[in-house]
Amino acid sequence: MVSSISFSVLREVIANGLCKQLCLRLFPQLFGVACVTEPNCGIGKSADVGSSNSAEWETLEREHRSYSFLGQTLATFTASDCMAEAISASSTDNYPEESICNTLDPRDTVRRRASYWSSKGQKDPMVPETLIYKLIADLCVITEISVQPFKAYFQPGFPIYSAKYVRFRMGHPKSPTVIKNDLTDLPMQLPADDKFIWTYTSQEFPMVQENCLQKFKLPEPVLCVGGFLMIELLGRVQRQEMDSLFYICVSHVKVLGRPLYPAFDVEIVEPSSGKFLLKHYPEAQNCPPPISPYCHVGNLPLQENLRGLEQLLNMLHGNVPDLEPHEWDDDENDLDLVLM
Repeated sequence: MVSSISFSVLREVIANGLCKQLCLRLFPQLFGVACVTEPNCGIGKSADVGSSNSAEWETLEREHRSYSFLGQTLATFTASDCMAEAISASSTDNYPEESICNTLDPRDTVRRRASYWSSKGQKDPMVPETLIYKLIADLCVITEISVQPFKAYFQPGFPIYSAKYVRFRMGHPKSPTVIKNDLTDLPMQLPADDKFIWTYTSQEFPMVQENCLQKFKLPEPVLCVGGFLMIELLGRVQRQEMDSLFYICVSHVKVLGRPLYPAFDVEIVEPSSGKFLLKHYPEAQNCPPPISPYCHVGNLPLQENLRGLEQLLNMLHGNVPDLEPHEWDDDENDLDLVLM
């Protein structure tokens, strides 16, 4: 009796798409789903429900499986670093020394050089700047973004080149096939905003002129479909004494959330409308999500530990690079952390 009632309730849940409706309510970005697929699953037998035919019921079952697991994943998760790589900056004053790539490293100095990105100088303090990043997966839930303005300790008065406000956009490339092939060819020091469609735009958050990692928690978790983030830096507050121009400089950027890969992936089918396929891989539901190369082991980003390990192995094999002393990392404990 109990089993028959449970089965009856389950059929009602599936037939009415309750799990799907719940997910849509929590994450409006899912209204862009054109179809849910299970690429690695064969076509199984299906049961009839009322006047629905076999194919319709199979679709309902597939959507129920996918949205049910998606809802469970989104309801409870521990946020982690979702940053993958830097794509482009709207301008760069001195490239590559002041590249956007520097914002991926949380350290103030790397190889005895200040680590930061700098815009070009402007007479008009209202000229904005943008920084574009690739997230660790094409489907991520983002909860918080942090930005640290740069303090120029080598300039008189130690000026801090912050923006007045910051705003965030998330989205996908206008042409997915082209952007994936040309991603590494995009000039990091030039704007690439026109190559993307931004499907989410946050409110403007005020920044303070302080050299600290300023955390901006989104009002609600956002489902980033496409895996790209743009940070808009609005308004300039600091002139450079040397040329009397306004600059914006950023030391570090951090993105917290939850990548949904490998259990889920997306394929943009209509870039202009934002329609996409939601791909569900049930066999990967228990697999851990990918780890950002910028998560930290000890006091160093993971990639720095790997680079330190590579240096150590080269030394052990007698392949010591011909570097000047100032070209080696300035952190005395780097090698110790790698050995540990």
